[in-house]
Amino acid sequence: MSGALDGIVIADFSRVLAGPYATMLLADLGARVIKIERPELGDDTRSWGPPFAGDGMSTYFHSVNRNKQSVALDLKTEGGVEQARAIIEQADIVIENFPTGTMKKFGLDYESLSSNRPELIYCSITGFGSADAAADLPGYDLLVQAVGGLMSITGESDNHFKVGVALVDVITGLHAVMGIQAAILHRNATGEGQKIELSLLKSLLSAMVNQSSAWVAGGVVPGALGNSHPSIAPYELFSAADGDFVVAIGNDAQFRILCDALGLNDVSSDVRFVNNPARVAHRAELATILNTTFAQESVQHWVDRLRAAKLPVGPIHTIAEAFEFAESLGLEPIMEIDAARYVSHPVEYSKSTINYSHAAPQLAAEN
Repeated sequence: MSGALDGIVIADFSRVLAGPYATMLLADLGARVIKIERPELGDDTRSWGPPFAGDGMSTYFHSVNRNKQSVALDLKTEGGVEQARAIIEQADIVIENFPTGTMKKFGLDYESLSSNRPELIYCSITGFGSADAAADLPGYDLLVQAVGGLMSITGESDNHFKVGVALVDVITGLHAVMGIQAAILHRNATGEGQKIELSLLKSLLSAMVNQSSAWVAGGVVPGALGNSHPSIAPYELFSAADGDFVVAIGNDAQFRILCDALGLNDVSSDVRFVNNPARVAHRAELATILNTTFAQESVQHWVDRLRAAKLPVGPIHTIAEAFEFAESLGLEPIMEIDAARYVSHPVEYSKSTINYSHAAPQLAAEN
């Protein structure tokens, strides 16, 4: 079997996370990715550590750069730009996440390239879009989590937190993969390339789904509820005798099963809790009743008991425990390339293969 994107060549001018994550996923699917980096320094994430892998590169860089070639070019020189043009000439796709106007300064923008290469697919990622009002806004994930509203719904109402990973970058990278593959299908059908533009802010607004819709469609400004859900209850963190765990009840039938498993049948028929809207309205009272029961036994006791009732329940895992859990389910979450360990590609295909040809490259190492 071959990879779904075998034969596709990508000139990758992106750095840090959103773009590199997208191109790594495309490389996993068989695309040849040529990563353009600064001489001597390379991608900023090469030095983002600790931790570092055994080869001296940061684990951050490793996380989004397997299956790529590295070419070091100084785009501030005429020779570097000419080398970049030569790479683009053999590429199907260009992806970049420089500040708006940077690629145009080098003559490597979509308009300059597509006049001779109408079949070229060009993906541009910015923090806040390409309009003049956004040109001077630097696009860092933490900043977008703040100004994009995500921090306002994360944590407690008076103490907001960022998400524990650069989630906006990851979401934008996934959107870029979607857009690029749609553009490939369009080109296959018409012969035409096109420009794809993504911003971290617009990606976040889309990815906040129900919370965004609460404002757009309902005029409601959501707030932070800690580990509770704005529209479902009980769907949150609870405390057992020796620690915390999660119960995620999604409908009334599951709630009745939960009450039966806990010996709280009178609670399921209580008018305050008889259906989901009522439970949401009386969330705090319900949580008090459940926590009083859960405090009597250990986390493992409740996890075993409620899983036996086919309910969605689980402990709070560390990252290490999360991988052990995935392995216990047969998901094979870790693979090795050249003695380096990587998180496996997230999609399994019945017909296509996943490319795990080489580890993240040393700077200017053209694998």
